[in-house]
Amino acid sequence: MAYKTVNPYTNEVVNEYPDATPEEIEAALANAQALFKKWELEGPETRKAQLHEIADLMRKHSDELAKAITTDMGKLLREAQGEVELCAMIADYFADHSTGLLQSTPIETMATGKAQVKKHPLGVLLMVEPWNFPYYQIMRVFAPNFMVGNPMILKHAAITPGSALAFEKIVHESSAPDASLKNLFLNYDQVSEVIADSRIQGVALTGSERGGRSVAREAGDNLKKSTMELGGTDAFIVLDDTDIDTVADIAWRARLYNAGQVCTSSKRFIVADNLYDQFLAKLRDNFAKVIPGDPLDPKTSLAPMNSKKAKEKLQGQVDEAIEKGANLYYGNEPIDLPGQFFKPTILTDVKPDNPAFSEEMFGPVAQVYKVSSDQEAIDLANDSDLGLGGIVFSGDSARGEKVASQIETGMVFVNNFMVSLPELPFGGVKKSGYGREMYEIGLNAFVNEQLVVTAEHPNMDNLAGGLVATDAE
Repeated sequence: MAYKTVNPYTNEVVNEYPDATPEEIEAALANAQALFKKWELEGPETRKAQLHEIADLMRKHSDELAKAITTDMGKLLREAQGEVELCAMIADYFADHSTGLLQSTPIETMATGKAQVKKHPLGVLLMVEPWNFPYYQIMRVFAPNFMVGNPMILKHAAITPGSALAFEKIVHESSAPDASLKNLFLNYDQVSEVIADSRIQGVALTGSERGGRSVAREAGDNLKKSTMELGGTDAFIVLDDTDIDTVADIAWRARLYNAGQVCTSSKRFIVADNLYDQFLAKLRDNFAKVIPGDPLDPKTSLAPMNSKKAKEKLQGQVDEAIEKGANLYYGNEPIDLPGQFFKPTILTDVKPDNPAFSEEMFGPVAQVYKVSSDQEAIDLANDSDLGLGGIVFSGDSARGEKVASQIETGMVFVNNFMVSLPELPFGGVKKSGYGREMYEIGLNAFVNEQLVVTAEHPNMDNLAGGLVATDAE
């Protein structure tokens, strides 16, 4: 069976789940379409209380939900609890703000009458979500589209089925219609079939570049709107006027949070030459302090990776990087524990012809580069096919912002840890994908922005002119 929870700390098979049947898929699509037709006649204010209720239920069941994440993919319990709270915050935000953000927008026009853009739900959506933030990735799509009026089919990652069911259970425990969100354990062929179904009007994916290409191709072939949030090789730039003690205390956290398995993790540390040696030493010292162990134990500070497959892939990338000339500054040693642990590792002297220079390393591995100017830092940061996020540190915030504005990514934080909040748009450029989630932009990602022009009385002269102009085009 493809859908299986294997606890990455104990290596035990917790549960297995069969693929969805054709009957289950048809029922899910039919129920979602029926709900969409009902929601078309209602405004977002009718769903506000239901979304707040979902937020309340997530907080009520926080410990239970957090443990499900930890069992599925190994996240530290405190990090899992933080993820649950963030989901509740996102739900509350869109419950409170969506009615105002979805108001009609008037347009000044030379046409006769009043012109406006009305915002309507687009239809049933398919969301394809990854394992590294099993609830947050769902909520980023669910909360805004619930308020818009787009029912959703969920295809979650094969290794986090328990989390998918736990999220669905919260929605179904609330007074929201069950068809608001339906989890289906779909195989690859079934994903293609669902995308092709006429009732599906959009696809939202967060995942790998490979997965994004496959799903985007299916969506394109079927003329379905899509958003893609893919990987990142985010740069963490340290300019020469930065306070080294402050930045060093943030750098290791930025790399090791969620065992380094974050699209927006800082993966390439680009450091001014006058601070390079100090930075390396402090990063090594902080990496050496982490405590691997049971992710349910509050004393543990390094979680296992999500799976044996992921650990083996990362090990292969590190080995190849060293073989091709990278310097192993620290780490790359086994951890004597049964779980899928990977010792935090630091690589230096990674040259452009090394595969590691352009690959995303999805785990606790840092690459550190030395630069001699702001421009060299900018050029190195931009020398990537990916462009998701980034961080810039400087003793002068205006200088840091100037550098940040030249980084080719969807998001940059200056003198700040990268955070995700519902009021901040999330997404990237280049091969990191397209479209945005969260904030007003994410709310409108799957909205029918319908132009309505209303005249008090018919005006045949203007009508004829309009027809002529349209025909001429």
